[in-house]
Amino acid sequence: MNNKEYPVDISVIVPLYNEEESLPELQAWIERVMNDNGFSYEVIYVNDGSTDGSWGVIEGLAQSNKCVHGVSFRRNYGKSPALHTGFRKAVGRVVITMDADLQDSPDEIPELYRMITKDGYDLVSGWKQKRYDPLSKTIPTKLFNATARKVSGIHNLHDFNCGLKAYRNKVVKHIEVYGDMHRYIPYLAKNAGFTRIGEKAVHHQARKYGKTKFGLDRFVNGYLDLATLWFTGKFGVKPMHFFGLLGSLMFILGFIAVVIVGAWKLWAMYAGQPYKLVTDSPYFYLSLTSMILGTQLFLTGFLGELIVRNSSRRNEYEIEEEI
Repeated sequence: MNNKEYPVDISVIVPLYNEEESLPELQAWIERVMNDNGFSYEVIYVNDGSTDGSWGVIEGLAQSNKCVHGVSFRRNYGKSPALHTGFRKAVGRVVITMDADLQDSPDEIPELYRMITKDGYDLVSGWKQKRYDPLSKTIPTKLFNATARKVSGIHNLHDFNCGLKAYRNKVVKHIEVYGDMHRYIPYLAKNAGFTRIGEKAVHHQARKYGKTKFGLDRFVNGYLDLATLWFTGKFGVKPMHFFGLLGSLMFILGFIAVVIVGAWKLWAMYAGQPYKLVTDSPYFYLSLTSMILGTQLFLTGFLGELIVRNSSRRNEYEIEEEI
């Protein structure tokens, strides 16, 4: 089943933090699925600075199976850096990511592989229709995903943050996952030009060992990251289109307001009516503030353009094919 371009059919990337109890069971499960379906494979465990015996378990798995590889961070960096490291090392035709807590089922791998290789998807994201999570997690997740669909324009995904995903190898080599951007990998892929994004309903299992490593703060951070992605995707290479336009509008409105305030005083003087100094009007200061902010925003856009123009990557474009 191996494709000559890639050493193995499937690369499975498993980021983990303090999951020593689940790793042997997960590895045995992955091996069974791969052997039953005749896949050539590699499993890359990325130990994100675990403080338990996870790395020792990975070393033992690697000694007993040459398909197992491991990377261990010196400290805990987060899931995105772990995935980024795994993506750089993956050599499989199809790359599968899954969590190490046994909540993602390796039995989904064959169908995910087929959807990438046969159906032509660039990325397939899992959708845990029936979740075994408390309401404190499922309700914010639904709101989060609804917002992500609206902002990203990827309307066919129900669960952006599902750990179980499949990718064409080319996808993971052309996206950069940093910070906490693992929540928005489909959006990153879309911004990189990979628009064939699909979804598969997958089985979700209750956590068997340990406890979740994520708190409610991830939802707050998630919305901030989404705003960052939207802005950089839309205005990252043309900041003047945002700051310059907004700054110009604020300056023009402020200037018009100043003219109106001055004209009102002149009219009052001409008509012989009582009038106040322009500086006695609060509208004068609001108008002046608007003009100052508008100027600053315009200059921000200008500086952004200078930075973009001096970037060594300003004319790097992803070429799909060439003859």
